[in-house]
Amino acid sequence: MDQGVFYLDKMAKNLFYLILVILLILGAGYFLLGKNNDDPGIIIGEGGEDYQKVVLGIKNYNYYPNTIEVKANQPVRIYLDKSVSGCYRSFTIRELGIAKYLKTPEEYVEFTPTIPGTYGFSCSMGMGRGTMIVK
Repeated sequence: MDQGVFYLDKMAKNLFYLILVILLILGAGYFLLGKNNDDPGIIIGEGGEDYQKVVLGIKNYNYYPNTIEVKANQPVRIYLDKSVSGCYRSFTIRELGIAKYLKTPEEYVEFTPTIPGTYGFSCSMGMGRGTMIVK
């Protein structure tokens, strides 16, 4: 076998392994750090109904996002995605008199904030916390 062909064959094999390692790292990064299908955020006017939809998840042992903004005088529905478990499913906004245990990601708490301001939310034990800004 010619020395040059052997060197090119070995180089191609090493390049293949390098590309494979890079793809594995990118794939792992996507699954570990990437967004899931229940991406937290606000959607207005979903399903023909006029409400603000907020989906909260858990990240670093806290609600994510832990700061949300909603509009005053428009109904708000807060859902907890499948990453939320334990006491975090017991969602509370004490200043507004809201306290509800959301068993599944399909359940939600609905309310209409009427007074602009900043309100804290948490789980029933106060372990997970966040802030809701009503504009």
